[in-house]
Amino acid sequence: MKLTYRSALATCGLAATLLAAGCGSLSEREKATAIGAGVGGVAGSVLSNGSAVGTVGGAAVGGVIGNQVGKRKEGN
Repeated sequence: MKLTYRSALATCGLAATLLAAGCGSLSEREKATAIGAGVGGVAGSVLSNGSAVGTVGGAAVGGVIGNQVGKRKEGN
């Protein structure tokens, strides 16, 4: 079954809401890491036409970038 644009957008919105609700006790760096991994995973999936390797690779790279951004936000 093909995933339509509308259902993909709704799924991403729900995932973002759940992620934000569950991040209350996380530090700024941990939040940035999680957001980076999520964005990287979506980008990796899009760029690799849904490949699992591309998705995981994108999540890993995004997590590392998010971690470094969070590090700067915390002033460390």
